[in-house]
Amino acid sequence: MNGKFKVDESKIWFRKESGWPDEVPKNIEFPKMSLGDMLREKVKMYPDHNVIWFLDTFMKYRELDHHVDAFATALAKLGLNKGDVIALLLPNSFQYVISYYAAVRLGCIPTGINPTYKPMEILHQLKITNAVALIVLDALYQEAIEPILAQSSIKTIIATNIGDFLPTPKRVLGKLLKKIPTGKVPSDAYSFKALLKTPVELPDVKINPEEDTATYIMTGGTTGLPKAAVLTHFNLVSNCMQAGAWFFKGGEGACCVGVLPLFHSFAMTSVMNAAIYLGGWMLLFPRPPAQDELCATIEKIAPEGNTIYCGAEILFKRLAEFPGLKKYKILGKFSLCVSGAGPLHRPVQEAFEQVTGGRLTEGYGLTETSPIVSAGPFWGKRKIGTIGLPFPGTDWKILDIETGTRELGIGPDNIGEICVAGPQIMKGYLNQPEETTDTIIEFEGKTFLRTGDIGYMDEDGQIVILDRKKQLIKYRGYSVYPKEVEELVGGHPAVSEVAAAGLPDTESGEIIKVWVVLKDDQKGKVSEEEVLKWCKENMTHYKVPKLLEFRDELPKTLVGKVLRRELQEADPLWKGVNKAG
Repeated sequence: MNGKFKVDESKIWFRKESGWPDEVPKNIEFPKMSLGDMLREKVKMYPDHNVIWFLDTFMKYRELDHHVDAFATALAKLGLNKGDVIALLLPNSFQYVISYYAAVRLGCIPTGINPTYKPMEILHQLKITNAVALIVLDALYQEAIEPILAQSSIKTIIATNIGDFLPTPKRVLGKLLKKIPTGKVPSDAYSFKALLKTPVELPDVKINPEEDTATYIMTGGTTGLPKAAVLTHFNLVSNCMQAGAWFFKGGEGACCVGVLPLFHSFAMTSVMNAAIYLGGWMLLFPRPPAQDELCATIEKIAPEGNTIYCGAEILFKRLAEFPGLKKYKILGKFSLCVSGAGPLHRPVQEAFEQVTGGRLTEGYGLTETSPIVSAGPFWGKRKIGTIGLPFPGTDWKILDIETGTRELGIGPDNIGEICVAGPQIMKGYLNQPEETTDTIIEFEGKTFLRTGDIGYMDEDGQIVILDRKKQLIKYRGYSVYPKEVEELVGGHPAVSEVAAAGLPDTESGEIIKVWVVLKDDQKGKVSEEEVLKWCKENMTHYKVPKLLEFRDELPKTLVGKVLRRELQEADPLWKGVNKAG
């Protein structure tokens, strides 16, 4: 893999017609650069500019760079070497960014852990990645780590408190008033704060950006089985450059809103790495804030017309529908925003743009692609329901689902698997050679990733996703896409959110069930039978749900993706068949 990627020149025509921004380059030279070197380069350019805001405190590029060097030196003195894996059980914070960049500067491999995970889920990740060191929030240690520590390969523990960077009076008072959570850690755990005082004496570590791993991120991949995606320095630097090009109105001083958790690939790239690449700063919240807190913070410190917000659709929906929004002066603050982790619906897009003045489009990506593949244009010919245009340097094709060896044509009659190529494609799955071989293929001289998503390409070269291969519902021989069922049922005027999945049925193979959240003002006024009757009147027979259940809310990941599988597996029909099997 070389450092230069170009889009297929024969496909430039559809990009111009589709609204490809003139400001976004179609080709980018991707340097062979490590993440540590990228940070160093930006520090030289913007030493006294803000780089992170957290708990009412700003940190400048120069400060961050010094903390990274000091902490990397401390890690080396503790015996950590290139290739060692360091687990980060931390919320969004100064500590997360410092730990991540200190690890990659030393050639170690950070792997972020979801702070809401239970002990056995954490142990699973520690075992898959073979982590030897853990940087943990003290308040999480006893409940999350202590029960499973002896079963892990962790040899070094570094503990930190969420208020470690607060001025001493605030920190002491916060702990006394129990506003800052604390917790007991082992007596032999090292203090994060103390290690930051280590005199800088970095070892000479050579990093090959194209070959050396930058991070392991957990993913279900295309099979749903947990595994670690291996992302290189080249993958991650390239992807944040691609994102930076798409956010062409950003740049020096841009604010990247960090509500998404940094352990997730979307926030890692679109918030943390992209902010640094742009010479901007990240606005970090340790947990998703209430709308009042979010709006007050944006009003107070976010720059006018230079604030980038990346998140799931639910975050934009909450902001657009927030009754108290008019109290805050945020109109004109947002510039370019991207909704990911699921489809963006037109009412949400239009409402968000009207109340904030920002531009919102849909993006698409996977953990295996660092993670961003594409996004819709912000102006021009915008199409709701597509995942937009591939990022500069990215190519995509629709290949046949069965073999992945035949390219399909244009239009809804040519449904196949979405396959993508570009500098952001992962190296593979950690210690999973067969899974890697099944997912990464060579086609027409390029390395493509089989995404596991199925869809078709329209006449403008934009792709419509129908669903995941593994989530197709087979009803009496028909292939039914859960996403399409969700969109159709979502057309009912009383419906706010929908999830659809197949349940086993001896007669028809599978039947369709939907879980529905009603709009607040419709609860108690509409029955399940009425919604099902509406479905029969407005949907073709084989797409009509046979079962419907009202819910107060749908289970979601921290980034807002609906957990269809959780709903499916909790259903009595599913449990009955699988228990019997």
